[in-house]
Amino acid sequence: MTENDSPRHVVTRFAPSPTGRLHIGHGWSALQAYDFARENGGAFLLRIEDTDVTRCRPEFTDGIYEDLRWLGIGWGGLMIQSQRFAAYEAALDRLKALDMVYPCFCTRGDIARELAASLHAPHGADGPLYPGTCCNLSQDERAQRIAAGDPHSWRLDMGAALDRTGPLSWHDEFYGDMPVDPNALGDLIIKGRDRPASYHLAVVVDDAAQGITHVIRGRDVFASTHAHRTLQALLELPSPHYRHHRLIVDAAGKRLAKRAAGLSLAELRESGIEGLSLVQDLRASRFPVGIHLEHT
Repeated sequence: MTENDSPRHVVTRFAPSPTGRLHIGHGWSALQAYDFARENGGAFLLRIEDTDVTRCRPEFTDGIYEDLRWLGIGWGGLMIQSQRFAAYEAALDRLKALDMVYPCFCTRGDIARELAASLHAPHGADGPLYPGTCCNLSQDERAQRIAAGDPHSWRLDMGAALDRTGPLSWHDEFYGDMPVDPNALGDLIIKGRDRPASYHLAVVVDDAAQGITHVIRGRDVFASTHAHRTLQALLELPSPHYRHHRLIVDAAGKRLAKRAAGLSLAELRESGIEGLSLVQDLRASRFPVGIHLEHT
């Protein structure tokens, strides 16, 4: 039995970003993590992922609390990412010390032009991958440009990372054992120019800090787990079990957005729907007209 297979007290979490009001798909996801923790005598925690300081709003954070309480979903612990910038900086410093990241001075326009000029641009789960332009800069040039104040982000050198860790895998309840694919996201950004940490770095650091044993989330972020498992190995953090569930989609099969009219939890509440009634419907996979579970 490996460490990841050994019995652990179950701890799940719901980790929304306060960039808009929660919709019914968020309620569906939160309920799955909440129910799993309760069924296993564990803990359900809440994390507010508000590192995007330009888009996150306090009123949306308050809305998250209101919506979860309306659904009858209580949480046993709360973490606010905007209070944890020092932890993300420490993790980035560790990756720098391991020489697993490099500064990237490319703008989105630079990357788009290089990809357009390439006959064989590499593709990952979400489209064209970063072509590795700044990975080829010398250490002297990197240092000179940083000293000159050139704006830059930090990228994970995925090739170097897997050379260091060796083959990695992670387990998903629905999909089984998954070997880490370095081309799923490529050399992804770990810290952006205007953010204290990327989603990928922050979620890995915070899952470990909260003792999360089971990550239950939508399969729209399935590909991200390849990067998360890599960061866990580099930072010597535990790897949770994963369950990437199907999404609720609209009639055209598109995933719901926070701006989806009439489907926010606040709008459903204002229409007279009772939170307990909605929870019962979600548990039975009954959804309002015009939305349904995506196909397997």
